[in-house]
Amino acid sequence: MDTLFGLSHNASLLLYAAISIAGLIFLIAKFKLNPFIALIIAGLFMGLVSGMKLGDIAKAYQTGVGNVLGFIAIVLGLGTMLGKLMAESGGAERLAGTMVRVFGEKRVHWVMMVVAFICGIPVFLQVGVVLLIPLVFTLAKKTGTSLIKIGIAMVAGLSVVHSLVPPHPAALAAVGILHADIGKTILLSLIVGLPSAAIAGPLFSSWIAKRVHVEPSKELMEQFSVSETKNLPGFGITLFTILLPIILMLITTVVDFTIPEGNVFRMWIDFIGTPITSLLIALLVAMYTFGFSRGLTANRLAKITNDCLAPTASIILIIGAGGGFNAVLTASGVGDAIAAYATSAHISLLFLGWIIAGLIRASVGSATVAMTTAAGIVAPIAATVPGTNLELLVLATGSGSIMLSHVNDSGFWLIKEYFNMSVAETLKTWTAMETILSFVSFGFILILSLFI
Repeated sequence: MDTLFGLSHNASLLLYAAISIAGLIFLIAKFKLNPFIALIIAGLFMGLVSGMKLGDIAKAYQTGVGNVLGFIAIVLGLGTMLGKLMAESGGAERLAGTMVRVFGEKRVHWVMMVVAFICGIPVFLQVGVVLLIPLVFTLAKKTGTSLIKIGIAMVAGLSVVHSLVPPHPAALAAVGILHADIGKTILLSLIVGLPSAAIAGPLFSSWIAKRVHVEPSKELMEQFSVSETKNLPGFGITLFTILLPIILMLITTVVDFTIPEGNVFRMWIDFIGTPITSLLIALLVAMYTFGFSRGLTANRLAKITNDCLAPTASIILIIGAGGGFNAVLTASGVGDAIAAYATSAHISLLFLGWIIAGLIRASVGSATVAMTTAAGIVAPIAATVPGTNLELLVLATGSGSIMLSHVNDSGFWLIKEYFNMSVAETLKTWTAMETILSFVSFGFILILSLFI
């Protein structure tokens, strides 16, 4: 590779990488190019300008896409089916209704945060909003609570799961890229995620609801009214079904700590606790608890599980393209160059992963692109720095990918329209909540880093 402007080899590589990422952001933000196409262009450009052999560029990109999608596509498909079955059965309604009765109407915003945290595990944020928004409208109407107070608490729960908690696809992709332990990541994500969502969700929403007043759309209020006569699944079985994959993965982590390698029981538990197997088991259980036991026929279940996959196509392609871009960045030597500078400058890897993800999220608008790209950039550095806590690094990139959602993010407009807000009101509520969530969660990650 020829150096640029007389710069060193490493400096030239970093400049080329910066140009590639800036180009990626420009193509998406300015020309509204599909992120899937933009990621491919950015990856191929990086390979060319960095001096890689033409054959190696294509091979690296294809390998990167295959490595990511060979795992994530299956997880995303299974999780989407699980989430759709939960929605069709009314499981989310049951969770919310029971918890409101237990904790009281004055704590309805806390209830929605917890329900969103649980129900957001198998689905993407936008899907979670669509599934849970009827509950927000219904509870707001029944309790007389501000729509902002309940709604912002709900999306805080969804957002933190989206970026921090495996087996959510974005977090799971970062786990794979950084070769972190999924069980440990889940445990740490719960420790970080719940208090972070509490601060950015119910606490912030209680404060901002006094300053931003909105009137919900009458048409949406009528459309989203939940029927109280609907035959809903039980609270216990709903909670068990949704949390089953998490339970299986956590059991695997505990068994791995207590039983030596080579033990037959441990090998079976390790197999059952993999994300693919645990989600498959949960989906099969859901077909009974949310399907057959609710009176759904086999034909109806087949239609639900078939139809819900179509919207995930673009998400799968974007994640795959991001994996290919990451692979080219690694193969070109950018990771080694960053590692050299980070080591000499003594920059915290956690901060590096967080700020890179944050800058990409603010520029591109996609938390998934931000998290996977940032994880790919810091992964080679982590491999050269002894003692790096890979699980906290996963959470740091996820934390950074939450911040500064604004007009270039589809989630921004989704929240704006559902809550009948102006752009300014959406910035004061949704954007502020996302940014608070990012900073607070990163603060908890730094605190954890002092002890583990």
